[in-house]
Amino acid sequence: MTEAVAPGGAAAPAAASSQPAAALGPRPRIGIPTKALYGFGSIAFGIKDNGFRVFLLLFYNQVIGLPAAQVSLAIMVAMLIDCVIDPIVGEISDNWRSKWGRRHPFMYASALPVALSFLLLWNPPVDWGPTGLFWYLVVVTVVVRSFITLYEIPSSSMTAELTTNYDERSALLGWRYFFAWWGGLALTVFMFAVLLQPTAQYPVGQLNKDGYATYGYIAAALMFASIMISAMGTHRFIPWMPQAAPQKTHKPLAQTVREMTQTLNTRPFIAITLVGLFAAVAQGVSFSLVFYFTTYFWELSSQWTAVLLLDNFISSALALIAAPMLSKRSGKRSAGALLLAASVLVGFLPFILRLMGWFPGNDDLIAGSQVPQIVPWLFVDGVIRGVLGITAAILITSMLADVVEYSEARTGRRSEGLIFAFTSLMQKAVSGVGVMVAGLLLTLVNFPQNAKPGQVPQATIDNLALVYMPALVVLYGVALFAMKAYNITRESHEETLRTLAAKAQAAEDAATGQIP
Repeated sequence: MTEAVAPGGAAAPAAASSQPAAALGPRPRIGIPTKALYGFGSIAFGIKDNGFRVFLLLFYNQVIGLPAAQVSLAIMVAMLIDCVIDPIVGEISDNWRSKWGRRHPFMYASALPVALSFLLLWNPPVDWGPTGLFWYLVVVTVVVRSFITLYEIPSSSMTAELTTNYDERSALLGWRYFFAWWGGLALTVFMFAVLLQPTAQYPVGQLNKDGYATYGYIAAALMFASIMISAMGTHRFIPWMPQAAPQKTHKPLAQTVREMTQTLNTRPFIAITLVGLFAAVAQGVSFSLVFYFTTYFWELSSQWTAVLLLDNFISSALALIAAPMLSKRSGKRSAGALLLAASVLVGFLPFILRLMGWFPGNDDLIAGSQVPQIVPWLFVDGVIRGVLGITAAILITSMLADVVEYSEARTGRRSEGLIFAFTSLMQKAVSGVGVMVAGLLLTLVNFPQNAKPGQVPQATIDNLALVYMPALVVLYGVALFAMKAYNITRESHEETLRTLAAKAQAAEDAATGQIP
C-alpha cells in the first residue's frame, strides 16, 4: 500500500479517487508557499469579521441612525437564519463528488457573491425608513454570512485533509489566522488612517459616511481576489484529498440526520464547541466595543486608533511562530487554557488602572511631543494580549481538527466539513451574539446615540467598562471550564492514526485479494 506523507512524517489518508493511490504518484510537498496560499483565502473572512465586529454596529447606529438594539437584533436574526445553513453546507461538501473534489467547487462559487453582498452592506438605500433599513440589514447580512460559509467551511476543512500531524496542523492553522488578522487589520487601519477623515460635513472622522461607502468597494475587491487566489493555489492537491464515497441509492433524510448526530455526539467535539462558542461571543463583545472605548473612554482620534491597531500585526506574526512551538512543548489543551486566561487579564489591566486613578489622563502628552501618554501603554498591552489570545485561538482550532480522526475511528466516516461547519458557526457568533451583547450593554448604561467624544457623561463611560469586564469574565470562565472535558492528547491522536491506518490497510488487502 502506498501512503501519502504529510509534513512532519505523519501519514495522510490516501485519497479515495478513481485512481489507485500508487498511480497518483507522490503527494506534492506542503511547503511554506503552499501554506501561505492556503492561508491567503482567510483574508476574506478577516475583512468580513473586522467589518462586522468593528464597524457594523457603529455604522448603522451612529452613522445611519438605527437604534443599537435594532442593529443588534437584525444581526442576531441573520445569524440564527445562517446557523441552519452551516451544517447543511458542511454535510453537502463532505458528500460532494466532482472532478474538482469535495471542497474547491464551493470555494470558487462563493467568490463573486461574497464580494457583491459585502459591497451592498456598506451602501444602504438613502431613502428607506427605519423599518426598511432594519430588514435591509437582515437580508444583506444573511447573504454575506451564507456565502462566506460557502467558502470558509470547505476551506477550513482542508486543514485536516492536508496533514494529520498533531503539531503541523497548528502550523497550518497559524497561516490561516495570520492572513485573517493581517488582511482584516490592514484594511481596518487604512479605514481609520485614510477613509475616516474629518471633513466639513463630518467633523468626527469615525462618522464619515462616505468613508464607509469607499470601504465597501475596496473590501469587495480584496475578498474576491483572496478567495480565488487561495482556491487556485491549492487546486493541485485535489487528487490527493479524500473523496466522497459513491452513493448507490439516495440517502434518506433520517439517515443523514442520524449520521450527523453520530459525528457530533462525542465528548471532545462537544467540549471544544462550547469553548469556541463562549470565547467567540466574548471576543465579539470586545471587538464591538473596542472603538467605543477608543473614541469615548480613551478619547483618541482616528489616527491614534489606527496606530493602536498596528499591535495586532506584531501579535499575529508572533503567534504564527508560537503556536506550533507551544503545541510541541506543552500540548494544545494546557497551553491554550493558560494563554486564554492570561490574555483576558492583560486586556483588563488598562481599564482597572484607569478606574483606580493609576493610569495617565487622556490629555497628558509625552514631554516634547504631541503623542498622548496612554498610546504607548495601550500599544504594549495590545501586543501582549494579542500574542496570548491569537496563539490560544490557533491551538483551540487545531484541537478541533484532531476531532476529525477521533470521529472517523468511531463512525467510519470522514466529516471534516460538518465538524468545521461548527467552527464557522463559532466565528459567526463573534459578530452575531457578541454584537448583540455589546448592544445590550450600551443600552444598559444608557449610552447616547450620535454621541460626540468629550460630551458623554464620565459616569456613563465608566459604567460601560464596569459592565464590560464582568461580562467577559463570565463568558471566558465558561469556555475555560468546558476545555477541561477535552480528552484528545498527542498520544491518543497518534494511536487513533495507527488504528485508522491498520483498518485502511486491511480494507485494501481485502479489495485486492491479498491475505495478511
